[in-house]
Amino acid sequence: MYKKFMPDEYVKDIFHISPDVLKEKGIKGIITDLDNTLVEWDRPEATPEIIEWIRSMEQAGLQVTILSNNNQLRVKAFCDPIGTPFIFDARKPLRKSFKRALSMMGLKKEEVVMVGDQIMTDVLGGNRFGIHTILVVPVANSDGFFTKFNRMMERRILDKLKRSGMINWEE
Repeated sequence: MYKKFMPDEYVKDIFHISPDVLKEKGIKGIITDLDNTLVEWDRPEATPEIIEWIRSMEQAGLQVTILSNNNQLRVKAFCDPIGTPFIFDARKPLRKSFKRALSMMGLKKEEVVMVGDQIMTDVLGGNRFGIHTILVVPVANSDGFFTKFNRMMERRILDKLKRSGMINWEE
């Protein structure tokens, strides 16, 4: 049961994700969460570093799509200025939004990775859909209301995974 919560990879932040390594694995697209993955959940716009990271992925030939459970106003305000495709109100971990993201990109499951900071939404959703998952450390120490509950559940799951020897990284 706990395997669905296990990411394929774990990195400190998105800046530790190399386009060259992804391309070597046959990856052509990145589906990424927004809040606490790319920027703090309460930061309204992309930082210059995030814009540079997205552009570097695109210049390497990788498509980037933002998949967020947040509302249209929040996600659109972030994505429109930088021209990044997005899906809002994604209802992760449900599969429907992942399927829609693949359709938007015109890619197959094995050509895409899911990057996110939450086990309960990003990793579980990506794993249930059958795509490679990369868990990152949240960029902020605080969370929105609903995420606080998820974090509590995640701590329990992570403790169980550590005790069973399934994970060996430090938080």
